[in-house]
Amino acid sequence: MFSIVFTESYIKRAKKFFKKHHEVLPQYEKTLKLLEINPTHPSLRLHKLKGRLSELFSVSINISYRITIIFIIEKNKIIPVDIGKHDEVY
Repeated sequence: MFSIVFTESYIKRAKKFFKKHHEVLPQYEKTLKLLEINPTHPSLRLHKLKGRLSELFSVSINISYRITIIFIIEKNKIIPVDIGKHDEVY
């Protein structure tokens, strides 16, 4: 099982995001639970990013929204970095 470590900067971003997109909150919570249990679950569409974000991974909340994450496999930690629409987080 993985643990999700929330940084202060991510919490600020998430709060700002959910003020505008509160309807996504149930899907977001489901995504986080699934990440903890099985980060490679197909519905998350986990993939490594390229270019300047090559140290990050992305998971899908739904068709429109993503979470970029640092995925530390050795320590079973997932650190969310950003949340938003595809073009906002990439």
